[in-house]
Amino acid sequence: MRELVVLGTASQVPTRHRNHNGYLLRWDGEGLLFDPGEGTQRQMMMAGVAAGAVTRLCLTHFHGDHCLGVPGVIQRASLDRVGHPITAHFPASGRAYFDRLRHASVFYDVVDVREEPVAADGPVAVGAFGVLEARALDHSVDVFGYRLVEPDGRRFVPELLSRFGIGGSSVGELERAGVIQVGDRVVELAQVSEVRRGQRFAFVMDTRLCDAVYELADGADMLVIEATFLSQDEDLAQRYGHLTARQAASVATACGVRTLVLTHFSQRYLDAADRYRDEAAAVFSGDIVVAEDLMRVAVPSRR
Repeated sequence: MRELVVLGTASQVPTRHRNHNGYLLRWDGEGLLFDPGEGTQRQMMMAGVAAGAVTRLCLTHFHGDHCLGVPGVIQRASLDRVGHPITAHFPASGRAYFDRLRHASVFYDVVDVREEPVAADGPVAVGAFGVLEARALDHSVDVFGYRLVEPDGRRFVPELLSRFGIGGSSVGELERAGVIQVGDRVVELAQVSEVRRGQRFAFVMDTRLCDAVYELADGADMLVIEATFLSQDEDLAQRYGHLTARQAASVATACGVRTLVLTHFSQRYLDAADRYRDEAAAVFSGDIVVAEDLMRVAVPSRR
């Protein structure tokens, strides 16, 4: 299963209909929880997401709407006796803030939280899921965006398998070994398959336009990106280190993004989903999702 569970979509101030930030990426056996703001534990319950679904905690920065849900999530994981480790990635300069959030109140602490602060651009984790990378963004405090890249694989071409007389259990053997003997001929995996491009996911919050935004979004199958302001307030976006919906969509166009998920909306705009969509659609022709709380968005299937 690969999907985004949207737990909250507000920016600095939650509204009646939008909780503070919170995004769970289900990626096969991984559950990456990005920027859990205040109220995330309750939103997880409303979305039917158990604390045990979280395997990684990824914080972009330490403004409250992106991190005040950390204590509740960790304490719930401890209450539920989550048996696996939870790896926490966050800007290294905010280690003191994470420590306060991690131990914000008295509770029976049995959860294994493994802190892996992010100090520079580059890979922060490698596993069966692929490579999790980080890039420094441009805001009023240290902010890192994240990018998950699955390695390229190979896809068998039925016509080529048939041409070489390979079928049944021999297909699995070839996949495992990379080579197989068929009669008096040695057949290599590359001769009967084609490259299957790995999927890519990017998460960009609280930033002005900068090179790192484009690096994170490059070739993403799904880009989750802040669109705090509408274009009429582009000057405010620049002043406070944010993006407009149009700017976010222009990044998606330049980077060949397939599904664009807009979120982190300012409370100044009421019932503005259509305006966000229209601004984005003016410069981006792909799939546009104006995120709503408790929405689930499937990662697009491979090309």
